[in-house]
Amino acid sequence: MSHEITRRAMLATGAAVVAGSALPLLAESPMKAIKNGRIKQSVVAWCFTAAGDKWSLDKLCEISKGLGLTSVELIGPEDFPTLKKHGLTCAISGNTMPGAPFKTGFNNPKFHDELVERTTKVIDQCADFGCPAVIAFNGYEFMNPDDPKSGKISRDDGAANCIAGLKRVVGHAEKKGVTICVEHLNTRDGSHPMKGHPGYQGDDVDYVAGIVRKIGSPRLKVLFDIYHVQIMHGDVIRRIEECKDVIGHIHTAGNPGRGELDDTQEINFPPIMKKLLDIKYTGYVGQEFIPTRDPLAGLTQAVQLCDI
Repeated sequence: MSHEITRRAMLATGAAVVAGSALPLLAESPMKAIKNGRIKQSVVAWCFTAAGDKWSLDKLCEISKGLGLTSVELIGPEDFPTLKKHGLTCAISGNTMPGAPFKTGFNNPKFHDELVERTTKVIDQCADFGCPAVIAFNGYEFMNPDDPKSGKISRDDGAANCIAGLKRVVGHAEKKGVTICVEHLNTRDGSHPMKGHPGYQGDDVDYVAGIVRKIGSPRLKVLFDIYHVQIMHGDVIRRIEECKDVIGHIHTAGNPGRGELDDTQEINFPPIMKKLLDIKYTGYVGQEFIPTRDPLAGLTQAVQLCDI
């Protein structure tokens, strides 16, 4: 059978798995989904290990390995031993701030000392484990991130503050060989705390890329999230070309809804993956969708769709 899995065939397979009697077997025995391996794929832990009846980190690791993935990401260093036990790596680490870290970013100087301290510590732990990247955020535009009435940080001031704060830690990242990736997020979807982030100052990918270019370090890049870019800009393939010099990590999810990469959403992922190969992107693509049905069926489908 050809390794080239068409979108239509994959969607049919996913639908059959969800509707048919094979679902219990699939839930326990993941099929290897990686055939070509030209795109390095990872799975973002929070989507599958959040509260409720979702998977434990151990189960996520077992399933990821069964699918042929090599990384589980956006976990903190405290969970690195679990990944090591399963023979997996972490493509990019999180836990640089408590709570909702995307709110308290480098655009606000009052968070700089804590951000520098925490990010420096995570960089050290990533270097020791072999994790190549750590996440960072612009932050919310409000002086008090939880109070929109507290006054706003201007975009110009926010950019200048990000540059000043990131410069305090990027030299350490260079010494340790770990890349800091600043994530662009959408501000249009306010329906769910993880589907969009009204108030986030880094909602323009060119704005985020401009901050990264201004610092000019090989260890400072953009986390290019296809879902967020689609919502804020569209024209994803052109954006990848324009940002190719600063892309350090990729995330996926279907739009609208941040659900599976299936026929209920508008993004055509295989040509986007081909574009990543065209620009010689060698980093990871992290699957970061919120499951709305059987999570293994959805994850298998997404991994196969991106395995061009």
